[in-house]
Amino acid sequence: MKGRNDVTIYDIAKALNLAPSTVSRALKDHPHVRDETKKKIIATASEMGYRHNKFASSLRQRHTNTIGVVVPRLSSYFMASTIAGIEKVTSEKGYGLIISQSQESWRKEISCVSTLFNSRVDGLLVSLAFETKNLDHFDILFNRDIPVIFFDRVADFHGCMTVMIDNYKAAYEATSHLLQQGCRKIAHLGGNMLRNVYSERLKGFKQALADNNAEFNEDYLFITNMSNTAGIEVAEKILKMKSMPDGLFAANDTTAVAAIVELEKNGIRIPDDIAVVGFNNEPVSQVVQPNLTTVDYPAREIGEIAATSLINQLKNPRQAYLSTIVLKHTLIIRESSIKNNHNKT
Repeated sequence: MKGRNDVTIYDIAKALNLAPSTVSRALKDHPHVRDETKKKIIATASEMGYRHNKFASSLRQRHTNTIGVVVPRLSSYFMASTIAGIEKVTSEKGYGLIISQSQESWRKEISCVSTLFNSRVDGLLVSLAFETKNLDHFDILFNRDIPVIFFDRVADFHGCMTVMIDNYKAAYEATSHLLQQGCRKIAHLGGNMLRNVYSERLKGFKQALADNNAEFNEDYLFITNMSNTAGIEVAEKILKMKSMPDGLFAANDTTAVAAIVELEKNGIRIPDDIAVVGFNNEPVSQVVQPNLTTVDYPAREIGEIAATSLINQLKNPRQAYLSTIVLKHTLIIRESSIKNNHNKT
């Protein structure tokens, strides 16, 4: 027996003794169908439980009004804020979202891209995983002219648009602030150098040291997975050093806060003994004591701009677009980095 969800325009046509083409036009509110006939068809369709097959229709039109998103971790406050920005724009523009996470795995990212491609997304917004070594898995999209925009963790690939901040400049400013507070032995807690955000932050860190005649010490460089556990482990390593750093610049707030808590548990005074700066301006930065100096990274705005740019490309594929959009960042100075003998800068 045919289920209610299986009702087709042919079933409606048979019930009303009409041509299927007439039923189809009526359900699309075509002006060539008389109002009386149209009302009868719509009423019968409702009674029979007819549902419009949007997916089949989209296949005929060659678009699904769906955008795919691939992020490293859904648990990240930064990524959650970015997705909120994406969802705001797509909802306003009538697009659906399919969101997947790579869990920082290159192979998982490949699987996500393949799944989204098979789901017939119109375009893709991507922030790359820690482990991603090459971008060959995006070729299936480019071969079908499906646009891709990278945000935050980006790559120079096939001329794709990227949306980000100036990570080099932000790190330079954060490190310069620590130097202005009198720090001379500054440690850096960063992430996988395959990713632009961490490699650029390290470059900015090093350049600020060089420009202020401060030594870069390899012993003070910690490359981690940027987790809460990583922050604790780095703090434990610092505590065992004969000559501890007097400043710490962490490339995200999660590790910075974890390090502060662990250092303070062991008698280290923040900022008097070690001044600390984080990155991202997450809510936890204002919960920890002392409040964390950090770089404000406009996550929601990045999501909004990335989504708007992708939809514009979908609507006007032949139009020329900017290859890179760089958003403004802000260094927010709080108590974790202000040495008692220095004024706020």
